[in-house]
Parts: sequence; C-alpha cells; structure tokens
Amino acid sequence: LTALPITPADAERALAHVEAALEGEQQGTSYRPKYFQPDEWRTIRVMVDLIIPADAKSGSATQAGVPQYMDFFCTEYPSYAWMREALRWFDGFAYNSYKKSFFRCSDAERRALFDQVAWPAKAAPEVREGVNHFNRLRDFTASGFFSSQMGVKDVGYMGNVAIPRWDGCPPEALKHLGVVH
Repeated sequence: LTALPITPADAERALAHVEAALEGEQQGTSYRPKYFQPDEWRTIRVMVDLIIPADAKSGSATQAGVPQYMDFFCTEYPSYAWMREALRWFDGFAYNSYKKSFFRCSDAERRALFDQVAWPAKAAPEVREGVNHFNRLRDFTASGFFSSQMGVKDVGYMGNVAIPRWDGCPPEALKHLGVVH
C-alpha cells in the first residue's frame, strides 16, 4: 500500500465514521456506502470476512466495521482507487474459473480462488496481478480490523499503561525465538 499522509485527526474521523455506521446499523439504519457500488459492497463484505472471519475470540471483519472503514478511505483518498480495480480483477478471475461473479461463487469456490493468490511463492505467474491485489486487500482489511474497537480488544491492547516492574522478555518467548542469555 502507498503510505498515506494520515494525521491523527484523519484517524479519529475514520474511527468516528465506523463507530457511527455500526451504531446506526444496531438501530436498524442500513449503511449507505459513498464509494462502493451495491455489487461491490456485497463483494467486499464477503471478501473481508474470508480474510478475517469470526472466531471464538472476536467477530468478523464485517462485524468490526471494516467495509465502512474501507468506504471512508476510498472516498477520502483517491489513491485508494485500486480497490475498484481489485474487485474487477477478482470478478474476472471468478468468471474465468466458475462462470459467475466472486459474490455468486460458493464459499468453497471463493476460498479456492483466494488460495491461488494468497501465497505469493506458490502462485502461478498468470495470477501475479491477483497476488498483488490480494496482498493489498488483506493488508487493508487487517488495518481496518485492528484499528477497530473489536480489533483492539482482540489483541489485548491495554493502552499507555505504566508497568511497575519489567523483568524482561519471558523465557518461553526467548526460547521460541532461539535467543539464549
């Protein structure tokens, strides 16, 4: 991804946008994307939940507001126009493979498509463009999820908390890293 000149105020606006959208949805108001067309909106929601599904620890990317986060950045920053190109690429890939759009594919078909581009070292040369799109989509999804309230709770972030005593890295972590004192 291209680094964006995002200020703390921009980040706060994005968080406020997502929180307002999620609150509105809890009250029965459907979110209306500004950037994504209806078919793109359905597709992006499926894609992000394949990348970060709900698990025993937290909800899915959609439940965290990642599509709204993406809509905010795609609307605010023209450099995110690559999203539309990525969605078109995946629809074309799905049509070539299954004769239907990515959204209309079964869960197993979608996973099979993603599996072909999710592992760069294993990807066939003819899907290299898809590898790049997937990498950007995965990174964008993760940044949205781990910027959300749900994502912050998922990693156990405590904030700027004073630690009264620091005994160093736990021995089991050092052992895992192969570091010996």
